[in-house]
Amino acid sequence: MGVPSHRQKGARRKKEQRKRVVPTPSSEDGGSAENKGASLPKLEAAAAEYFRRAHETFKAGFDSDEEKGLFVSNVLEEAEAVALPLALDSAGSLLLQALLPSASSGSLCRLLQALVPSLRLAACHHCAAHILEAALLRAPLLIRDGAEDAGMLEELVLELGRAVQEELLVFVLDAHASFVVRTLLQTLGGARVGSDGGRGPPGLGTSHLRAKQAKLGTEGPVEFDVPDTFLSLLQGFSSCFQEHIPEFITNKFFSLCLQVALEVLHRRLPEACLELSRSVIGYLSSCNPSTTGQSPLLVFLKDATCSRVLDKVLEVSDAKALRSFYKAHVKGHLPVLAAHKVANFTLQRLIQAASCKLLGKLFEELGPGLEEIMAHEHLGVVTALLGACRKRGTHQQEVLQLLMEAFHCWEPPSRQLACVPLIASVLAYEVYYGEDEEEEEETPSQSRDDSKPQAAAPRPLGAISYHGSLMLQHLLHFADPSAPLRSLAAMTPDDLVTLACDPAGSHVFDSLLASPSVPEKQRRKVLRLLKGRYVSLACSKHGSRVLDAVWSRATLPAKQEMAQELAEHEQQLRHDPFGHHLVRNFALTHFLKRRRDWERHQEAEKKRRELFAEILED
Repeated sequence: MGVPSHRQKGARRKKEQRKRVVPTPSSEDGGSAENKGASLPKLEAAAAEYFRRAHETFKAGFDSDEEKGLFVSNVLEEAEAVALPLALDSAGSLLLQALLPSASSGSLCRLLQALVPSLRLAACHHCAAHILEAALLRAPLLIRDGAEDAGMLEELVLELGRAVQEELLVFVLDAHASFVVRTLLQTLGGARVGSDGGRGPPGLGTSHLRAKQAKLGTEGPVEFDVPDTFLSLLQGFSSCFQEHIPEFITNKFFSLCLQVALEVLHRRLPEACLELSRSVIGYLSSCNPSTTGQSPLLVFLKDATCSRVLDKVLEVSDAKALRSFYKAHVKGHLPVLAAHKVANFTLQRLIQAASCKLLGKLFEELGPGLEEIMAHEHLGVVTALLGACRKRGTHQQEVLQLLMEAFHCWEPPSRQLACVPLIASVLAYEVYYGEDEEEEEETPSQSRDDSKPQAAAPRPLGAISYHGSLMLQHLLHFADPSAPLRSLAAMTPDDLVTLACDPAGSHVFDSLLASPSVPEKQRRKVLRLLKGRYVSLACSKHGSRVLDAVWSRATLPAKQEMAQELAEHEQQLRHDPFGHHLVRNFALTHFLKRRRDWERHQEAEKKRRELFAEILED
């Protein structure tokens, strides 16, 4: 959901006001007096033109890796004399970011030697900070591979790290430098993280998150070996964070760096991670002691900044620490936390990380109030509970009953056939079918005979909820998925097509096809309902993906039926942006013109898949 149109103008005004305000060095909005007040070094016009043309040449591409390496080396050699002004220039920063992933150890050493003396200025600048990040990501890979100047490069990274450690608060509390700190922590620990801490402050939008996730996947391995000196410095950073927890735990940039520190320490130095986690919990639970016997930590669970740190603490904690956290701080308060707009997210992390024993206690508190949680639209708590029951293999029938009671489709039993449309839409039975409970009471003759299923007035399936789809996926992976299977088999073919063509709903079919607990007979019963609708599926972005998945599991007779129906509309499919992929994948041209060759190919493909599956099992 987006921001309503009548509020967008106000939001833009606030954004423009923030741009006009010059923050102080201690402002949480970041920035540095060194950047704002002093004049920054700038590139001369001739140098700027040279680097602009160099960037255009780089983007045009090269015929060989050798030619590319020589070009990168030459340009970086020219950049050494003007490294700082080039990094501070917006166009120059983009050029360096493009070159550094291919930089040699010698070129990287000379660049860092030029930037480290002005580290504070560079790290707190919105362009130069990216150069430091790129250099820090490149350095450990060159050191690991034993590059020619690996020793010097290691010392430069350590020098940079010690400089940051000495003035940690200057860097951590700055909007741009905090990114450098987070990258430095990952470099020292030899672990790239995809946590919230690694994605920046909340509220930057999904495009920002996708960009950071894509960046994570293209900047080298997720884990890599680092020298012992790096881990020693990382240990020192852990101690520094502990010292500053009381003063800055509520600062959003400090919080983000602390989250990355926790995850990196969890992977590389578990004991240090445990100590830092205890420090966070210990401090927050000692603040503002309550006279009512409630844990002071409950207040911080409802704070947007502190709750994200607690999310990470729970994520890296072991089973014993999680049980202690539950007993000391949140026991008896789970329904209140589930209803809170911020605290419910931390509760989801607790549910996801809970052991079987702890999950039972959480279920006892949350189960009876499942409908109320859904009334607050905190569906993430419900999906987390279903996911934990699926993962641990416990309380599955109990949570299924409570969920169906929340949707008002547990009693009478005839309503259970409607559970999939209700859960997919996240609507109660009366709302979905437009019925009134009072009208039902006026027809007692219908309610007396529950042995005869009373079908509700048919209603086409509408919008599919993301969380509704997740719930159905978890239910289909339960040990006994009979309830959602019966409901799927009772749906109309048009509703199944609607479900399959929806971005979220299509994943329900993924679970139907992949779940080991779904009997093959029941699976085929549902999939047969799609017969006659294959063309509609093939011409849909998500429906075509479902059809492709069904094809990969189908027997030869089933594939022949599908191919026969689709082949009748080959020309339509061939000119469809999604359908033409299936024409190729299903070899419909061969099916029409060389049927025997097509059948032999399908048999060979089936044997190849079975052989590959056996290899994977071994």
